[in-house]
Amino acid sequence: MEVKQEYSKRLKGNFGFFGVATLLYSLFYGLCMFKNNSGVAYPFFVAGSLLYICLSLSKLEISLKKGALFQMICMMLLAVATFATDDGRIIFFNKLGIFLLAICLVLQQFYDTHKWGLGKFFAGILQSIGNMFGELPAPVRDAKEYFKTKKGKYNQKTLAAVLGVIIMIPVLVVILSLLSSADVVFNEVTKEILEWLELENLGNIFFRTVICFFGAYALLTYFCGLHISPEVKDRRKGEPILMMIITAGLTVVYAYFSVIQIIYLFMGKLELPEGYTYAEYAREGFFQLLLVGIINLVIVLCTMAYFKESKALKLILTLMSFCTFIMIASSAYRMVLNIRYYYLTFMRILVLWALIILFLMFIGVIFHIWKERFPLFWYGVTLVSVLYIALAFSHPDYWIAKVNLSNAEGQVKSVFAQEFFLAKNDYNDFYYIATLCADAAPVVYEFMDELGRYDFSEEDMLRYDNAYKYDGYWEFGHLYLKRMRNRTEDMNWRTYNISRHMAVLSLEKYEPSAVQK
Repeated sequence: MEVKQEYSKRLKGNFGFFGVATLLYSLFYGLCMFKNNSGVAYPFFVAGSLLYICLSLSKLEISLKKGALFQMICMMLLAVATFATDDGRIIFFNKLGIFLLAICLVLQQFYDTHKWGLGKFFAGILQSIGNMFGELPAPVRDAKEYFKTKKGKYNQKTLAAVLGVIIMIPVLVVILSLLSSADVVFNEVTKEILEWLELENLGNIFFRTVICFFGAYALLTYFCGLHISPEVKDRRKGEPILMMIITAGLTVVYAYFSVIQIIYLFMGKLELPEGYTYAEYAREGFFQLLLVGIINLVIVLCTMAYFKESKALKLILTLMSFCTFIMIASSAYRMVLNIRYYYLTFMRILVLWALIILFLMFIGVIFHIWKERFPLFWYGVTLVSVLYIALAFSHPDYWIAKVNLSNAEGQVKSVFAQEFFLAKNDYNDFYYIATLCADAAPVVYEFMDELGRYDFSEEDMLRYDNAYKYDGYWEFGHLYLKRMRNRTEDMNWRTYNISRHMAVLSLEKYEPSAVQK
């Protein structure tokens, strides 16, 4: 109870620091993220967020704990991956990952989490996000109390600050006018800045700043209150015989299913049902098997969390996990065969990635079954963070275009493509290629340059604007080129993006005349 009050007292007693720090952080957020989804300013915002967290913890007299550096490095790598890609799906998951890592980072500093399990951490994250809204009035309340205790001294400082701002504005106007008239380049840059600072833009920045200020301070207030119970209760009160019967039944079914997979799918033996080809059999069911694997993971974790310890139950859960390995392998094999016949898509790559995560998670689960103190949550965080960072930096759309277009009609296929990726038909889903992001631009532009079919004149551009067919080179090339022109225009020092910049350079390399602003 004393610790709870101590953190809250430090927060309220140092409102002069926390209020100003949160306001500056919020203003920095507004400036960085205004009309900027994935520009170079985003890594600076994440770095600013980490600085804000570290300064706040230092003022609260909380030292960073072991593991904090790893989470910070992961957050920064995801931030860099965000401005290095144009893929909206990757950008969304990057930002979600950064947010969740930040919450875990702060939770770890305020609480002793070394005994927390998966359920406790997930509950803590949800509780922090949900209950934060109840603390939204906190900055107003704390400011009011602070003003009362620091009334005379604070009024003098406030008056001096307001007077400084009032004097600064006209002085800046005069100085900017003089410098603009003294230097042509400075004058042009100043014009761009003044055009950027329109009333609508200022309103957008102001709104973002206010939202971030109240949200950040409310979240900090909630953490300082230590509302989450640090106690890890032993909820294993269920009779193990119940889950032994359920999981034993499931394991028998899974074992039978696994034998079928080994014989039919992996070995290709025995006869299939009438009317079924081996290709049709192998290319279906991967989503269902992925879902079953996830369900098994939930069953095992819930059993370990809510039922009494039993060696027999542990053995059944281990056998169930090994059967799940075979189902994961079956799902992955089916997906690979599906890719062979229908080529790469982002969803198919994501499914393979999820299957790798699930496979490695079950290895940790088996350790957790037999060794209760195994840090399954941090194992999972580390696993997902490392493999997702690899996915984020891999630019999936680039490889989708690379593999698929190398197998298009008329292309010289590599030996690897002939042996593995090639099915009976050449790749022809150009509508899907036209929807890829700028990550794929170097491959797409090279492909179109080889065909000599994307040097569109203005008349061609207008003529193809109403094209509805996407099954030919011309339509897809025009649509992709048009999308990239829209995506790459108006990049500036805040919104600069590596992937979009590379798209511009690629287009200039293959067809300089096509770059028209």
